[in-house]
Amino acid sequence: MTRTQITGGLVITAAEEMHADVLIEDSRVVALAAPGTQTWTADRTIDATGKYVIPGGVDAHTHMEMPFGGTFASDDFESGTRAAAWGGTTTIIDFAVQSQGQSLRAGLDAWHAKADGKCAIDYGFHMIMSDVNESSLKEMDGLVSEGISSFKLFTAYPGVFYSDDGQILRAMQKAASNGGLIMMHAENGLAIDVLVEQALARGETDPRYHGEVRKALLEAEATHRVIKLAQVAGAPVYVVHVSAEEALGEIATARHKGLPVFGETCPQYLFLSTDNLAEPDFEGAKYVCSTPLRPKEHQAALWRGLRTNDLQVVSTDHCPFCFTGQKELGRGDFSKIPNGLPGVENRMDLLHQAVVDGHITRRRWIEIACATPARMFGLYGRKGTIAPGADADVVIYDPTAEQVMSAATHHMAVDYSAYEGKRVTGRVETVLSRGEVVVEQGEFKGRAGHGTYVARAATQYLG
Repeated sequence: MTRTQITGGLVITAAEEMHADVLIEDSRVVALAAPGTQTWTADRTIDATGKYVIPGGVDAHTHMEMPFGGTFASDDFESGTRAAAWGGTTTIIDFAVQSQGQSLRAGLDAWHAKADGKCAIDYGFHMIMSDVNESSLKEMDGLVSEGISSFKLFTAYPGVFYSDDGQILRAMQKAASNGGLIMMHAENGLAIDVLVEQALARGETDPRYHGEVRKALLEAEATHRVIKLAQVAGAPVYVVHVSAEEALGEIATARHKGLPVFGETCPQYLFLSTDNLAEPDFEGAKYVCSTPLRPKEHQAALWRGLRTNDLQVVSTDHCPFCFTGQKELGRGDFSKIPNGLPGVENRMDLLHQAVVDGHITRRRWIEIACATPARMFGLYGRKGTIAPGADADVVIYDPTAEQVMSAATHHMAVDYSAYEGKRVTGRVETVLSRGEVVVEQGEFKGRAGHGTYVARAATQYLG
């Protein structure tokens, strides 16, 4: 048995802040005690004096090695989970993809093959349903029993991932019966395709038009629609990557009526805007993602939604494509730019900067980045907190260190940073994954294959 003690730090969870020493045996936290009150024997002591001791981050929305538009996300499970660890995230939930005409099982098996033996940190899967039919609906029950307890559907991307209202309703009804949680990408894809066609016909081909055609009203309309479908089905619904004030308004209205409606936003919508999409010389292509970046005035609404708990989770939607050779596929036609941004390494630091800036409290930081994603997706108790019995996924965080975000220093397998040159206060110092040190004082100590697949329970966030 290996024993590790962490001494002298300020332990921060979603529930409380306390100066405490932490004792770890092998892969689990076994005790917390007031500083200096216990004389534990340990094989290793980590001095966290002046630092925060926080749970490892849970990023509930990543796309490693994701196929999109004739190419693949540039991070695979090895490079992407290593970068996550560098950024203080110790669990990711990625998306297995059902191909049209194929079974859910075939998609899940393909993603297990991509991830198995590659990951530096623990991982789970959601299931993207792109072909909702009697067969795939039947398969949902079996997947829930295997720990795939959430299913993502799209009102966007006709011909690729799009599901019509009837298919969405059927999936929601099935989830209502088996305890699954439906996640929705809510944009009106049919209307967006009309606006894309019209913009290109007018010669509007630059990256900034990606944001202009994917209108906030079309995000709000689809959000409203999926909430009503969930209400008819008697099912909870989780709306991914909320970017627009109007869409957030639909979620807030539903929640104020007591409906089980949940929302996620991402750092790019909190820190970036259409100003980035409008950068000259095709630089705006770096910021093409869907839902798109919005004008800056939407940011205040999203921060407010995080404070009022109308938004519960901040995930990254990490889906990186290199500028050279990948984003460039859309030169002369913004609709061909691969959709996605890198960010799995930046999330914990950006949200700590939000604490520094006064947008959220320290405990709320941990709540939206660690505890609630774990609860929302059936991992809490093991993940998202520091408590006896929890996995020893622990980050020693220096709240006073300063850093400048840059592609020159990040560890994601992508040739640009969405936050290039941004100065932030706070830095990850040491990261433990299930009791093993994976990052220590600026050095990676982890390994591919340390991370294990985690089967998830049903959502723990209801009631």
